[in-house]
Formats: sequence, structure tokens, C-alpha cells
Amino acid sequence: MRNTKKYSFVLFLCAALASAQNTTSLNQILDSINIKNPVVKMFNSEIKSMNEAAKGAKSWMAPEVGAGFFMTPYNPMYWKSDKAMGMPSMGQFMLSAQQTFPNRQRINAQSAYMNTMSTVEEQKKNYTLNLLVAEAKLNFYNLLITQKKLKVLNDNESVLNFMIQSAELRYKNNMEKIGAYYKTKAALGKLQSMKLMLEAEVSKNRIALNTILNRSKSISFNIDTNYVLKEADLFVLDTGVFINNRSDLKGIEKQLELNRLNLHLTNAQLKPEFGLRYDHMFTFGDQPQLFTLMGMMKIPLAPWSSKMYRSQATSLKFKNEALLNERQMKLNEAMGMANSMKAEYSAALKNLSLYNNQIIPALKNNFKTFLIGYQQNTEELFMLYDAWETLNMTQMAYLDKVKEALLMQTELEKIMEVK
Repeated sequence: MRNTKKYSFVLFLCAALASAQNTTSLNQILDSINIKNPVVKMFNSEIKSMNEAAKGAKSWMAPEVGAGFFMTPYNPMYWKSDKAMGMPSMGQFMLSAQQTFPNRQRINAQSAYMNTMSTVEEQKKNYTLNLLVAEAKLNFYNLLITQKKLKVLNDNESVLNFMIQSAELRYKNNMEKIGAYYKTKAALGKLQSMKLMLEAEVSKNRIALNTILNRSKSISFNIDTNYVLKEADLFVLDTGVFINNRSDLKGIEKQLELNRLNLHLTNAQLKPEFGLRYDHMFTFGDQPQLFTLMGMMKIPLAPWSSKMYRSQATSLKFKNEALLNERQMKLNEAMGMANSMKAEYSAALKNLSLYNNQIIPALKNNFKTFLIGYQQNTEELFMLYDAWETLNMTQMAYLDKVKEALLMQTELEKIMEVK
């Protein structure tokens, strides 16, 4: 007997440990998104690609070499001199090398521009990650509230079964009315139907979370059902907070900087660049060997070539004006949404406080009173059922309001991009 008890205790302990290990918290899910989500991986690869490309920003143009015949007659008879006829040899075989030396200001401007490109992509990644985090929170809180509802329904199912069994016993003894009994039976059927719907909702939310984490959609897991509703005053709606936190606003700032660097690069491209060319000719016959040494200069300031650069510079200035207006528009929109959401969230917290401190405790005491009375045969099933129904509906309504508050909190955190 002792061995049996010992074995049962070990099994219970193992099951409890396994359950604890499979419990997933919200923070674990959010940390995994940054590692496992394919969209984040895509941005990381793109950023690495840009950083690698920027390493070659200060490279020179490749040297050019060539070899071939230079001013050589088609007829090979003229390649050799004919002293008797007084004809010198004609034609040369030429080797050529050429190198362009880039303007230092241009390559420095190009390097600064290319090294800044990835910072814009980094802010795009952070903006996308913020949306993924918000989506994960929404599904997590939906799953959390659904599981809490299932627990309430399971507890209420036990209460209804007790009421039905008691009513059946009392009806046999002519102590109960049949109408209240059938009403309780119908309520049990509705409750079981609601459980089926909620279980389907649980599966839906698990699949959504598995999708965000880029893993098998059939993986089942338990979640930590503890939650925190932050005080409304913790959400400080200040312009500086939005500018410092929101990735889309920081992305616009980085794009402005990138455009300024591009403008600097465009202006640097108007500066001249120099090159050197050397040719060596191996002449045929008894003619002396020849060479050519030439310096070259690229003149982009010429009117027919500078127009493109000047047009691009003007275009970049207008782009920056558009970006500044876009940043102001996004800031105004975010501030308006956040203020509106904070007001709703504050009201929701006060409402939840009323449910917690007054409404639900009073209804629980009311149900307990009727239950004691029913057990002592001083109350009827109909009255007990009415007290239970009111408590059950209020508990479910309370969980709906908790869900609304959690979703408001998530929306506020998304708007403010609170980590």
C-alpha cells in the first residue's frame, strides 16, 4: 500500500514538473519572435547585405589594360623595311594601361551614404517587429482570457450538475417544481456548447502564435495565465517620448539623414576626377620604340553633363520637405490615437475595479446565501438558478472587460512602441 502511494506521488510530481516546463510566458514568446520569425530574419539578412556592400564604398575603379596592333597596315609586306626601295617598316604592337583616380570627397561621401543605408532598414525592422509583438500579445491575451472563461465554465458545470442531481432527488420526493429543473438542464447544455466554442478559440489562438513563431502549427502548449494591467498614468503621452520610441518616426529621421548624405554625394560628383594613361608601342622593323603618357580629367561641371546632378539635388530637397511633413502627420496621428485610447483605458480600469471590489463579491455572497438556503430547504431551485445565472453572466462579462482592457493596453504599447 505504501509503495502504491509512493508511486502515485512520484507520478503526480512528474506530471506537475512536465506541466510547469511546458508553460509558456508572454515574455518567452516575445523573445522568440526576434529569433524565429522569418520577417525579422529577412530584415537581418538585408541589413547584413547593405553593411557588406558598404565595405567597398571607398574602392577605386579597376585599372584598364589592353594590347593590340596600332596603326598597322593590312598588307604584311609593309611591316618590314625595304632598304633597296627606301621604304621604312610600318606598324606597331601596343600595350596600354589606364587608371582613374577618384575624387577623395566623392568616395568619402559615397562611403558615408552607403554606411547609413542599413540604419533606415534597421528602423523598418523595428517597426515590423513592433507590429508582430502587438499581434502576439493580442493572440496571447485572447488565449489567456479564453482559458480563464473555460475554468469558470468548468466550475459552473459542477454547480449545475449539483443543482440537477438535487432537483431530481427532490422531485422524486415531491419537493421541487419540474420547470426549474428543465431550465437548469437547458443551461447545462448551453454551457457545454459555449465550452466547445471556447475550445475552438483556444486552438485558433495557439495556431496564430505558432505561426508568428514560425513553428509547427500543431504544437500544443500551456500559457502562464498571470497578467498585469498597468496604471494609466504610466503611459506618458509626450512628443519627445514618441519621437524617441517610435521606429517609423526614427526611420523618417534616418531617411532624412540619408537624403542629406545623398545630396552631399551628388554635389561631390560635380567635382573633377583625374586619370593617367600609358601606351607602349613595339614598332616593326628598324623603327624606334614609341610610348604615350597622357593625363585625363573628367569634367562633370559641363552644362550638358551637370544638369542631371543638379536636378537630382533639387529632387532630394523636395523629398526631405515631404518627409518632414510625413513625420509631423504621423506624430499628430499617433498622439491623437494614444490620448483617445488612454482615456478609454483609464475608464476601463475604473470599471474593472468596481467589478472586483463590489459587483462580483456581492453576487458571490448572494449565490452562497441562496445555496445555503437551498441546502436547508428554505429556498427553491428557481431562486438558486437565478442567483447562479446572474453570477455566471457577470463573471463572463468581467473577463470580457479584462480582455478589452488588455487589448487597449496592447494598442497603447503598440502606438507608443513600449518594449
